[in-house]
Amino acid sequence: MKEKARGSERYGVVVSSQAYRLKPLCIDVRVQTDPVHWFLGEKDDVRSSYYMEDVATEFQVQGLELDWACVTWDSDLRYTVEGWKTYSFVGTKWNNINKEERKKYLINAYRVLLTRARQGMVIVVPEGNLEDHTRKAEYYDCTFEYLKEIGIKEI
Repeated sequence: MKEKARGSERYGVVVSSQAYRLKPLCIDVRVQTDPVHWFLGEKDDVRSSYYMEDVATEFQVQGLELDWACVTWDSDLRYTVEGWKTYSFVGTKWNNINKEERKKYLINAYRVLLTRARQGMVIVVPEGNLEDHTRKAEYYDCTFEYLKEIGIKEI
């Protein structure tokens, strides 16, 4: 994204506010990002989106856009042979979301994230980790394959 951005075009990392298991990838959604610094900070401001250290969630980017967005997927929303499945991470495990309203909320969160880029977007789907029962490869692989099947280019 840095190579694609021209001049003052803004880029940054966006994630679901429920993406609790991205923490091993140094993405902790519980750390509050200040949207003013994130969206308005200059390229030399470590709090700005340009540094790609702090992430914004669907709440911070609602109604706002980036030129280039890096959407980092977690296994709270997974594609399966039966379609999209929604999960909530509680304690030490993922739980199925059963309430229709909460399912719709999570799906809408990803819709918000996937519609923030004006110029282009990179979607990062983690590989999973054999040693971590909360980040199994099977939680991510079907989503990754689905995104490729619908035409998203693998880089």
